[in-house]
Order: sequence, then C-alpha cells, then structure tokens
Amino acid sequence: MSDATLHATSQDPDDFAVQIADQVESFLVAVTEVAKGDEPGSAVPFLLLEVSQLLLAGGRLGAHEDIVPDERYEPDPGPEADVDALRENFARLLEPVDVYSEVFDPYEPRKAPVPARISDDLADVITDLRHGMAHYRAGRTTEALWWWQFSYFSNWGPTASAVLRALQSVLIHVRLNQPLEELDGLDTDQTPMGDETLEFEAGRVMAEEIGGPLGIRPGI
Repeated sequence: MSDATLHATSQDPDDFAVQIADQVESFLVAVTEVAKGDEPGSAVPFLLLEVSQLLLAGGRLGAHEDIVPDERYEPDPGPEADVDALRENFARLLEPVDVYSEVFDPYEPRKAPVPARISDDLADVITDLRHGMAHYRAGRTTEALWWWQFSYFSNWGPTASAVLRALQSVLIHVRLNQPLEELDGLDTDQTPMGDETLEFEAGRVMAEEIGGPLGIRPGI
C-alpha cells in the first residue's frame, strides 16, 4: 500500500485498520509540524491535544482482542527514519519544562520517580508508530496492527501516557498561576533520587516563555 493509496476511496472508512492508521498518520503529521517551531507559544497545548487523540487509538488497540500477525517472523520494514532532528527541535521548544519525573508502574509499591524528557519520549513514540506505518504502507495491514498493539503495551502507550500527564501538568500550573519550583539540577543522566519529591524546572521561566505566548499574565 503506497502513500498514494493510504486513503484511497475504495477503503472502508469504518474499517478498524483504516481508522487506526488514520489516527496514527494524523499524529505523525501534526507533531512533525509542531516540531518545526513556527508557533512555539502553542507547542504545549497542541502536543497535549495530539497526544490525547493518539491515546484514543491506543485505547482502542488495547481493548481489541490480541492481533496475531500473518507470518511467524516480522518482515523487515526497511531502515528506521532518523528522529534526532525532531528530538532536538522538541528539546528546544520545551526547554523550560522538558525534564519531568515519572513513576513507571503505579502498581509497583514504593517505586521512586525517575527523571525523563518529553522530547526523548515523543521521539520514541514517533519511532514506534513509524515502524508500524511502514508495514501498513507496504500492504501488511495485520502486521501493522499487531506492531501498534504490541508496542502500545510494551512502550509507546505508557510513554505517551507519561507525556500526556507532563503536558497536562504544565498547562495546569500555567492556567492556575501555580509556578513550579526549580528542578535543582536534576537531569535524565542522573540516578533515581530515592523517595524525594522531584520538582520540575519552570517557575518564572515557564511563566515568561510559555504563559506569555498563551496570553496568561502572572498574578491573574
């Protein structure tokens, strides 16, 4: 299935595979546009919207019965597209709030939060989705759905969920005028910090660089 036939009129728009592929493609196109940085003040709300919509597709994949691929071994989808440029662009756009803290498994008792980066996580999600899209465009629809479902459980689903919470938290603090304390040097190359509370780097910088473009003034 080539790019030209991805949305061919002969396809049933009610078909599950077509709907999932449409949602995946929409996300990939939208976040690539956001990464260009043409509207930096809108990056956080746009990403919040796109990640939320992507997770709807993920929820549908998660609720679906297990998808079994046609072949025992996954066909080679070809070389993976480089996402370093997107990663770097997201890091520049989100610099004041890129680093956040995350608990990987809320059901694992006393698990300490660890630092992560929204830019890294978005790049990982994009890589997983592109991998499945390569199968879909090659006409391997079941393989694509299997990959998207498998990687939803194993990687991009939890990762996108963590990104959603981080983006939502940024907007909550901005809209409610609740500046965040400094991160105090925390970064993703550090080891987990025990049970201490990990705070985001934002505060005044966040209010000026994100709140300003959103039309939100401090003290309101």
